[in-house]
Amino acid sequence: MYAVIKTGGKQYRVQAGDLLVVEKLEGEPGAQVAFDQVLMIGEGADVTVGAPVVDGATVSATLVETRRADKIKVFKKIRRQGYRRTQGHRQAETVLRVTGIAGAGKQESWDGEVDLTPLSVIKARAQNLARSQEAAEAKNAERAARKAAKA
Repeated sequence: MYAVIKTGGKQYRVQAGDLLVVEKLEGEPGAQVAFDQVLMIGEGADVTVGAPVVDGATVSATLVETRRADKIKVFKKIRRQGYRRTQGHRQAETVLRVTGIAGAGKQESWDGEVDLTPLSVIKARAQNLARSQEAAEAKNAERAARKAAKA
């Protein structure tokens, strides 16, 4: 079962269990979010299209994290005029885990457990930075212990 929802001026096709990145929403990690602007619900050949939304349909999700997207550079130039402007931008975004879809007489839920680990921690684990950082802290603690023993 899938649904098409509208949030942040954009439309997303979601299923229960999907990880979804949308425009920034208010809330703390672990908070429940409900979307009532469901434009379509479908399951195989059976599709319910709203006019403009499906009555009584909701999509529920759990907020995983709010973060900033990758940096983009905006560069403007007019040749032979000495005009150059560089500007950067990072868009605020929210990561959601879709936990359930209900509406049009159908209901589907996701039984998995929502992992609230932020992407920055996952990337550090992937690069083994956490281990090297722990090793550096242990080495510093050992040096401090030696200095204290000498004094």
